[in-house]
Amino acid sequence: MNTCIKPGQLWLDTDGTPIEAHGGALYYEDGVYYWYGENKDHTDGKNGVWTWGIKYYSSRDLYNWKYEGYLIEPDTGDEASMLHPSRRMDRPHIVKSPATGKYVCWLKYSGEDACFCLFTADAFGGPYTMAKERFRPFGKKVGDFDIAVEEDGRAYLLFDSDHAGLTGAWLTPDYLDATGEPALHCGGLHPPYCREAPAHFAWNGKHYLFTSGMTGYLPNPSRTDGADRADGPYETLGNPHVDDPSSASFNSQISQVFRVPGTECFIALADRWVPEYKMAAQVYGALERAIGHRFDPERFQPSQEDIQLLMASPMLATADTSKARYVWLPVTFEGSVPRIRWHDEWRVEDFTKQEDA
Repeated sequence: MNTCIKPGQLWLDTDGTPIEAHGGALYYEDGVYYWYGENKDHTDGKNGVWTWGIKYYSSRDLYNWKYEGYLIEPDTGDEASMLHPSRRMDRPHIVKSPATGKYVCWLKYSGEDACFCLFTADAFGGPYTMAKERFRPFGKKVGDFDIAVEEDGRAYLLFDSDHAGLTGAWLTPDYLDATGEPALHCGGLHPPYCREAPAHFAWNGKHYLFTSGMTGYLPNPSRTDGADRADGPYETLGNPHVDDPSSASFNSQISQVFRVPGTECFIALADRWVPEYKMAAQVYGALERAIGHRFDPERFQPSQEDIQLLMASPMLATADTSKARYVWLPVTFEGSVPRIRWHDEWRVEDFTKQEDA
């Protein structure tokens, strides 16, 4: 029986099996928390498997999780299927449309596909059926994303697009399409600085984004941006991770910020994709120069050692993410600026009230 959260440690379900819900998110309904995400237990970086379906778990305390099954199963028999394990499918987000009562699951595909597939269901646990395949809002290639749902039910989509920044657009009431004129947020940057993996949350009338730089499965410094509205404009507020010796978001990448209902506790859900790869300020500096050189060779002058370090690092297609760990940490506020500090272990009950509220 777990009584606290231990970031970076192996997390087992109530059957004693490692939890498989990576790049994941939490959903709360009728007193039950649901945790869902990518099943990476077949992904060793050698066999061509990216994600083996989307699994989910249930809990009433956020510490102990019961395995409930697949939300979306892999299609192992059809290599052309968007659900085949070789497809670069990840980062599911589920939202419930007040207009239709349907649960809508957005899945992002990277690589050559670079699109969304959308699924709908009448209950959170499914069954989910394909509602839209190979969807590119406004014709744009897509990357990591989040969906910000307002109190009035309006939903705002944010996704990174082809190293150009974050594209933002309001969704239609059924949450199945983007509408209006798209906006650009956090633009004007190139890898490793351009932003991906947006995680939206709101507090005290302000909207925030945690984003990651673009270094594949290698961790990098996160960034906070704030705005008065979900659709911006956003201004940069700096790195949210305080006293971080890794210079790389405590060796993790955030996928969601979840507010525990009825409290002021915010949880930053993150993955430590390659636990054995230890990032440090010196290592990240070398990778920064090697990656930056590809896009701005005049500014970045990597050494041969820098380049060798990059080539020896776990790349997207070769990373063994079956060993990934979860890094869940509380978000606190200093005035209006959100911060993330390391805790070897922590309890939600100790963070139910923001001190600066």
